[in-house]
This record gives sequence, structure tokens and C-alpha cells, in this order.
Amino acid sequence: MNLNDTDFELFAVPASFAQDRTTLDARWKELQREAHPDRFAAQGAAAQRVAMQWSVRVNEAYQRLKDPIKRASYLCALNGHPIDAEKNTAMPPEFLVQQMEWREELDDARDAAAFDKLRAEVDAARAHALSSLDWLIDEKRDHAEAAKQVRALMFIERFAEDIEAKSEPLGQ
Repeated sequence: MNLNDTDFELFAVPASFAQDRTTLDARWKELQREAHPDRFAAQGAAAQRVAMQWSVRVNEAYQRLKDPIKRASYLCALNGHPIDAEKNTAMPPEFLVQQMEWREELDDARDAAAFDKLRAEVDAARAHALSSLDWLIDEKRDHAEAAKQVRALMFIERFAEDIEAKSEPLGQ
């Protein structure tokens, strides 16, 4: 193992958005067994510290690879288009309009039907965004557009959390 390997190299999987979760899970377990600090107990504290660094590195890579948004963000960054969500909030005008409409619907939501309708819209938008990321990254190789889509997907995820937070007091 090389600390400078990309997450994809570390996990011996293609550097693509589409990933097989079973393969990632199996490789994570294998890497954890290889790097577990207890395996290096007889070699002393220094070897255990290095093993601990490896274990942390493997876990960080696994968290990025198994999560579609983190994986897409990572792929964009590797290809010269970091997400920079804190600094770059540019969104297509139609997405901004959708955000405003959703916010108004959430503000007006008072019953289960309203929250369910909003959840369905957000779930559909999430599915569409994930599908477009697959196409933009793996097929079109347009990481600049993919970065914009990742920022939109990050908003969708945060908004889904807002729906849950607002509907929670109603037992939704």
C-alpha cells in the first residue's frame, strides 16, 4: 500500500462514479485486516502507529468511495474541478427557481400529505442528479459540469434534512 495512492488505487477499483458496493465492502474488510494495528503488536509502537495511520487512511477512502456525493466530489477534484461549495455557490437559474419553490412549499407544509409530496419531489430530483452524475463523469467525462451537479445534489441533501427536521414534530 502507498499513502499517495488515490482512493481508487488503494481499493483497486476503477476511477469511476459507478461502483459496486459489495466490492468496496469486501476490499475495505481486506485492507482493514492488512492494516490492523494488532497485527503489528510484536513489532513495537512505531509499527503500530504506522498501521494506525493506514487504518485511518483506509477508513477515510472507504467513506469517500461508498458515498455517491463524496465519490463524485473526489472524482471532480482529481480531475481539476474541486467542488469548493463554500466559495462557489453558482447554480443554474432553473435550479435556483426550484429551490425557492421548495422553500415556499416547506414553509407552507402543515400536514402529512404536504410533506410526502415534497419528499417525493426531492427524491425524484436526487435520483435524477445521481443519474446525471453517472453520465457526466463516466460517459461524458465532463467534470466541470459534474461539479455543478454535485453542488446541486448537496443542496438537495440538505433540503431533505430540512424536510425531516420540520416534519419531525408532527410525527412524520
